[in-house]
Amino acid sequence: MFQLYSSKAQPSPGYYPSSKLSSLSFDKGYHTLWGPQNQALSQDQSTLSLWLDKYSGSGFKSISSYRNGYFAASIKVQSGYTAGVNTAFYLSNGEAYQGYHDEVDIELLGTTPGQPYTLQTNVFVRGSGDGVRIIGREMRFHLWFDPTTGFHSYAILWNSDEIIFFVDDMPIRRYPKKSESTYPQREMWVYGSIWDASSWATEGGKYKVNYEYQPFISSLTKFIIGGCSVAAPASCNPVPASSSGSGLSSKQYEVMQWVQRNYMTYDYCKDHNKDHSLTPECLD
Repeated sequence: MFQLYSSKAQPSPGYYPSSKLSSLSFDKGYHTLWGPQNQALSQDQSTLSLWLDKYSGSGFKSISSYRNGYFAASIKVQSGYTAGVNTAFYLSNGEAYQGYHDEVDIELLGTTPGQPYTLQTNVFVRGSGDGVRIIGREMRFHLWFDPTTGFHSYAILWNSDEIIFFVDDMPIRRYPKKSESTYPQREMWVYGSIWDASSWATEGGKYKVNYEYQPFISSLTKFIIGGCSVAAPASCNPVPASSSGSGLSSKQYEVMQWVQRNYMTYDYCKDHNKDHSLTPECLD
């Protein structure tokens, strides 16, 4: 019998970066970027709901830009038919460097009833996500829990030598700096959005957004921003990935391997249809 979400015992990473930083109210870290009519903020500014309907989606952006940091939000997505809907939490400098931007993505991709959500992570570097130069570095996962029944933390840790993606403090992917040309090094802002990605989000675009089921609502809370803004002094220290202060611990690596072994559904480096001369990090 098909089991939508696994009952495998979840291992402990031993280190919980989200517990080292305090959450902040939405207005202290962010402002609305587009679709204000499709947003609702709780009275205490702690929880933001975004929705997609046939007229618009919605998005927000951090007030400051950062040169490194740990960025997190706890997200709850809608159940039922959500095919084509993309709930995104990401870093980008696309507005500052149009046509030549960097981006680090976490995306919850909607689905059809009875099928699990897909969590997509991606990294674009120096315009590799712009126009005809799209060079995706996607890794996709199913989750070991139902993301529609409660809030779960999704985080990006971006330092000078590595990017680590976390779900509930469990590292699921590490993207190391292997060369200047394959690693984002310019300042980025933090974004969140909900939008119509019918052309590709669900089974490669097989299933589209069906607005008979609108509105599609995603809620975000426990916003965490911990890092060095561009205006911060040189003495500002990035958030460490582990208690050692450098890289992941052996226990965190074991957890990441557990996630990838049991829940990873796609790895761009293992896709033989891709031209890996464009992603030289896959050739090491």
